[in-house]
Amino acid sequence: MMFGLTRGDRVLVVPTHPDDETLGAGGTLARFTEDGIEVHVLAITCYDLPRWGTPSTVAQRAGEFEAACDVLGVSGRRIAWLGDDRAHRVHDHMPDLVRLIEDGPELSLNALRPAALLIPTAGSVHQEHQLIHRACYAAARPAGAARYSPRIVLGFEGPEDRAWAPEAGRRPVLVDITASARRKDKALECYASQLRDLAHPRSIERIRVIDAAAGAEIGAGRAEAFTPYRMAW
Repeated sequence: MMFGLTRGDRVLVVPTHPDDETLGAGGTLARFTEDGIEVHVLAITCYDLPRWGTPSTVAQRAGEFEAACDVLGVSGRRIAWLGDDRAHRVHDHMPDLVRLIEDGPELSLNALRPAALLIPTAGSVHQEHQLIHRACYAAARPAGAARYSPRIVLGFEGPEDRAWAPEAGRRPVLVDITASARRKDKALECYASQLRDLAHPRSIERIRVIDAAAGAEIGAGRAEAFTPYRMAW
């Protein structure tokens, strides 16, 4: 199985917003669940977007998140800051974020003790993704017996990152998602409020092209790219 994981192992995914987990790692998550690996998703923040693209509400986005997680076979899922005051000021709450990821009551490193942690890549063009990356990176730091630290930590990217970020060519871990691409596409379709028209990187057509370009690097139909922060066996 991928990365030396075995059936029954757990993976914790920490996207900044509901949809990031599917945009950047949906095919990989589908492969995990098909192999009997438990996937849990802790989305950090979600808020109304009345002026960006198609207006969306927190209730709509939460429903889309649930539907996409069902398609991907995700076991545990939660949006931590759903429309509350912190959702608009993530940068003011870094200590709270680190504690949430380290030791939250349900979906956290100490509660789940996952073998692998998937986090936003450091090279993201979105400032909130950069903040969540920093919080996850701090939460996953090795600290002996004092704190659980997963042996695998990988950064996933979004379509805007692949299209624009200068680090886009330096993500050497590639996962063949050819067999699970249909499930990724179906999960993406759940996020109707977040998808855009063809010219935008966040369109299903462009996401397929991005995946196909990554797949070409390993002779596969489609692939997803990750940044390795820790790979320990």
